[in-house]
Amino acid sequence: MQPRKPRQIARELALLSLSQLPANPKKLTEEQLPKLVLAAVRTLRSEVQDTLDNAAAELQRSNDRLLSSEVRAADLNSARVMVKEAIASTQTAINQLGAAIEFPELIQLANQDKEVSRYAVEIVRTIDEERNNIDQQISTALVDWQVTRLAQIDRDILRIAVAEMMFLDVPNKVAIDEAVELAKRYSGEEGHRFINGVLRRVTEQKQTV
Repeated sequence: MQPRKPRQIARELALLSLSQLPANPKKLTEEQLPKLVLAAVRTLRSEVQDTLDNAAAELQRSNDRLLSSEVRAADLNSARVMVKEAIASTQTAINQLGAAIEFPELIQLANQDKEVSRYAVEIVRTIDEERNNIDQQISTALVDWQVTRLAQIDRDILRIAVAEMMFLDVPNKVAIDEAVELAKRYSGEEGHRFINGVLRRVTEQKQTV
């Protein structure tokens, strides 16, 4: 697995910070911005523990099903079903552990790398100050949909990408690619395709202005 760059970590931290804002937040002060990012780091620590606990529970379920397949199965087919369920639980646990492994890196960089925290704060500040302009760009690119009706995680990923393209001098392709990666990690199954399509339309709009 390739180590992620500071700005990739910063985007993820900004996304987690935005998720902690109320639906209609008042303008953030310079003092509140770093505190918001720090709260996101604390949330990550809690997420690691929850993920490890869930993985442990899945492994216990897997073990229980394997034992049941040996002593309680009425026939071969029942035993096969139980073994399949045990394998599925084990796979879920492996996936959860894989996610948990990445969080400590993110937490460490957020705490130690000044560029990570600085850029995360800059993203959140830009979205806070330019929310109306950013949402207008997104709204225009949506087809028969409204920004306020988007899932919060999708809305925040779009806001980060548009903020970077409009105000932080990030090349369109980089902003889109990074948003798609965030969506693969945090959004629903089709979220990354939806976000890619909306951001492509945003860039087309910018070119026609």
